[in-house]
Amino acid sequence: MDHDFPVRAFKDDLYRQFARIGKCLSSDKRLELMHLLSQGPKSVEKLAEATEMSVANVSRHLQILLDANLVKYSKRGTYVIYCLAGPHIEGFLNALWRMSETQLADITRVKNDFLSLCEDVQTLSLNEVLRKMNEGMILLDVRPADEFEAGHIPGAISVPMEELHQYLQSLPKETPIAAYCRGPYCVAAAEAVEKLQREGFTAFRVEEGVYEWREFQAQR
Repeated sequence: MDHDFPVRAFKDDLYRQFARIGKCLSSDKRLELMHLLSQGPKSVEKLAEATEMSVANVSRHLQILLDANLVKYSKRGTYVIYCLAGPHIEGFLNALWRMSETQLADITRVKNDFLSLCEDVQTLSLNEVLRKMNEGMILLDVRPADEFEAGHIPGAISVPMEELHQYLQSLPKETPIAAYCRGPYCVAAAEAVEKLQREGFTAFRVEEGVYEWREFQAQR
């Protein structure tokens, strides 16, 4: 290769661009926002409510994600609706979660510490639940209704957490129930199972979410 070819400049420019994504993802709040957006489009106000941040802070983080082309937005009336810029970003996020759990023992510790508070909550794999649905088990999606509409596991019933108690009034106690939410790092499914058990139901937590179901389908 010609030694006058600007190899060093090429590499510097290339890795500088890669670093833009890395710097953008260096915020725990931005990672949480992207996780929420992986479940479906959301307004700035909805994101602020879910993350317990101010609208101003959410808007600032979204602008950084927008500058890195990780999110995009549209307008519905007076609302600005954000979503991930493409499905490949959801795949990247899930790969990041898995790599982080493999490399950082603290993540497993944090998960186990939380689940130890729900000591009576049993977990079934998604494969087990899909099989048991043919035997009468009900699968509940306890995410907000807009996330269910954006995508859900076929056969699941949308019952957001705030509607759970009312929904149970119409079910016989012998009905086995499983609940899922936003995947392995979502606490809502465990909370739902605890409520179900207090109501006298046999209930199970499903660790996987919609993304894992899609992966499961792709491998069949």
